[in-house]
Amino acid sequence: MSIPFSNTHYRIPQGFGNLLEGLTREILREQPENIPAFAAAYFENLLEKREKTNFDPAEWGAKVEDRFYNNHAFKEQEQSVQEKSQTSVKGEDIPGNAVELNEDKEKEEFAAVKIQAAFRGHVAREEVKKMKSDKVKDETEDEME
Repeated sequence: MSIPFSNTHYRIPQGFGNLLEGLTREILREQPENIPAFAAAYFENLLEKREKTNFDPAEWGAKVEDRFYNNHAFKEQEQSVQEKSQTSVKGEDIPGNAVELNEDKEKEEFAAVKIQAAFRGHVAREEVKKMKSDKVKDETEDEME
């Protein structure tokens, strides 16, 4: 027997939302007639790319999401960047400058991500407008015939 108002909350695995977002984007671009077959081919292609390049978009998406929400995923990378920048300046210790540089870099990255997201949204809206206008044109041409 199912419980209609359950307090059970399932957690979506990290990176899974990113994978589904990519699939959804490609489905909207391609407009396939057989969506399950398209999804199978999409994930097969993604798996082949992951095996060839050793780059996992789900893992990368999970790190990006984690960084956005609590900024823990990239701490190891930032620490190694700080260490490299400190040792590269003739052995001088400049922890204050390294921290300031990283803060500036984080701000720049955040701004870049925001700009990219806004641009992608703009492009998507323009595509939807074009699809709607093409559909209206097709309908009016069919009515005239």
